[in-house]
Amino acid sequence: MATKRFNVAVAGATGAVGEVMLQILEERNFPVRNIRLLASERSVGKRLRFRGEEVPVELLGKSAFKGIDIALFSAGASRSREFAPAAWESGAVVVDNSSAFRMEPDIPLAVPEINADAIAQYRNRGIIANPNCTTIIAIMPLKPLHDFGTLRRVVASSYQSTSGAGAKAMAELIAQTKAFARGEKLDVAAFQHQIAFNVIPHIDAFLENGYTKEEMKMTNEGRKIMGIPDLRVTCTTVRVPVLTAHSISVNAQFERKISREKARELIAAFPGCQVMDDPASNVYPMPLFCAGKDDCYVGRIREDESAENALNFWVCGDQLRKGAALNAVQIAEVLVRKHLQPAHA
Repeated sequence: MATKRFNVAVAGATGAVGEVMLQILEERNFPVRNIRLLASERSVGKRLRFRGEEVPVELLGKSAFKGIDIALFSAGASRSREFAPAAWESGAVVVDNSSAFRMEPDIPLAVPEINADAIAQYRNRGIIANPNCTTIIAIMPLKPLHDFGTLRRVVASSYQSTSGAGAKAMAELIAQTKAFARGEKLDVAAFQHQIAFNVIPHIDAFLENGYTKEEMKMTNEGRKIMGIPDLRVTCTTVRVPVLTAHSISVNAQFERKISREKARELIAAFPGCQVMDDPASNVYPMPLFCAGKDDCYVGRIREDESAENALNFWVCGDQLRKGAALNAVQIAEVLVRKHLQPAHA
């Protein structure tokens, strides 16, 4: 039987996540018949490599999705709101990496290892939302623990790399570090404060409740993905001077006691998670190791001595990969495996 192949568009192809999407489509041998790369006017005409060929970047517009089966969006929330409905009207199913549609009740918010069945709801509006990068990395190890012990409360503190704020933010960290070493003035543009040799407990805008939008994304998205609408969650999100890969310190309380040994066993058996937990040998997850890797790495697993049926753990993951591009491609893989036939041969 002939292999099904699909026409795929990547909207925001020249951004950090878009470029990683292209890499992952190629790495995982996604069944692409034709690829269309879309971006804003300033990027039109650039050429990006895909499967050994130079592919020109075209203009992202409402008519750009004709003949497309699957559209992977990494162009930002405002662009997604403007163009994702047009992609669906043109016959493409959208996997959207922005925050635009995540909390809309008729749009699925999916992490394939956790709630792949939700992807079928794309038929409501033709869109599947990709969760926030920190949310994905934090809940990957929480899912097998919840299935065993039933989550009651989560406290999460993130240590988020500069690549989560884009290529310019990464460049600013490098430039500030070089300037600091030369004794020069440090220019600040991408963040509220200097990021080199500093941590900033401020990601996204502050809300009336004192939390930031990023913190509330983690709270609300985790509830939706896990199917626990009343889960008690509190988060603090922090930007750190790291180039790639986010880290999260998680304290989780359960209805049922989970020993350290059982937690290690459950997490190690869960697809997309790896236990990296030998503190006596100084082995634990770090961004330096996790950058460029697909899995979420979990360590410092221990029972919380201050609360009943509670665990602490530390998890790291590359937020450009599992936290964004890889998760989007995995959603597309579920679509082509279970739900879609190529509409445009």
